[in-house]
Amino acid sequence: MGWLSPEAWQAVALSLRVALWATLVSLPFGIFIAFALARWRFPGRGLLNGLVHLPLILPPVVTGYLLLLTLGTRAPVGGFLQDIGVVFAFRWTGAALAAGIMAFPLMVRAIRLSIEAVDVKLEQAAGTLGAPRGMVFLTVTLPLILPGIVAGAVLAFAKAMGEFGATITFVSNIPGQTQTLPSAIYAFLQVPGAEGEVAKLVLVSVVIALAALALAEWVGRAVAARVAGR
Repeated sequence: MGWLSPEAWQAVALSLRVALWATLVSLPFGIFIAFALARWRFPGRGLLNGLVHLPLILPPVVTGYLLLLTLGTRAPVGGFLQDIGVVFAFRWTGAALAAGIMAFPLMVRAIRLSIEAVDVKLEQAAGTLGAPRGMVFLTVTLPLILPGIVAGAVLAFAKAMGEFGATITFVSNIPGQTQTLPSAIYAFLQVPGAEGEVAKLVLVSVVIALAALALAEWVGRAVAARVAGR
């Protein structure tokens, strides 16, 4: 534990927690939105697609500021949520929310591409055999798009780990509470003589990113082999 300062370890642990929850909570929504954009035709589809990808276009600080205006404790929505015991602003849950929103477009894009690559005739064949739509999705579509889901989840996790602008705007940079890995690096850069701690945190970031990519590659190959074996 002496390799990094306690404050740095807290930032690493909080970043992993934030990225994990951001990915897990947004994944079901990402699958649903990706499927809707890939397969359904409905009024407002273009608007939905634009809203999904808006965080990629807007500066992250703008996204964080919009979250603060909407979910801050003095905002209408944020005030209502505070009354029922749900607070996002200046909490680690807010960091997870901001990171999840910023990572959501990457997740949806990867899953949508995998859905569009599925042969619709396979789903239609299952439907002609009497399988309901939900069962067709679970038994035919879902196994075929699992590699894309894994890729989207890993992209989202990596993006959430590195999110800075929206997070620091919405939840600030409070050590032990909202200070994530990028925020800690930024804070240490302001301290004279802390270059060594910055280098260590950068190394930790690289190791975590490479480990996530390696895990995604292994899981993707395992899933693809299993699907092909069928």
